[in-house]
Amino acid sequence: MQYDLLKNPVVAQAIKALQAGDKTQWFALFSEDAILFDDGREVNFHTFFDKAIGHEKFTRIDDVSDDGLEVYGHFHSDTWGNFNTYFKFTLHPTGKIIRLDIGQA
Repeated sequence: MQYDLLKNPVVAQAIKALQAGDKTQWFALFSEDAILFDDGREVNFHTFFDKAIGHEKFTRIDDVSDDGLEVYGHFHSDTWGNFNTYFKFTLHPTGKIIRLDIGQA
């Protein structure tokens, strides 16, 4: 995995937690009221990632933009198979992630 592309330290920690299937570390990086949009549709953040962590991850990171807040790459889901995806993180000034937009790229 090309972690050297992840220049934002919070995003890097989040991607590493996702890759490791570490729910505790993943959820610790997000605010209590974090929101998630999946292909533009709001879904329950905690429910979605409680099921996804350990079953979904990047297989390759192709590009990182917007000061390290947008990650694009190839993704694997045990449920949905393999596809190109994006993760767009929004950080609160406290450093916690308050919003995550994901979807097919």
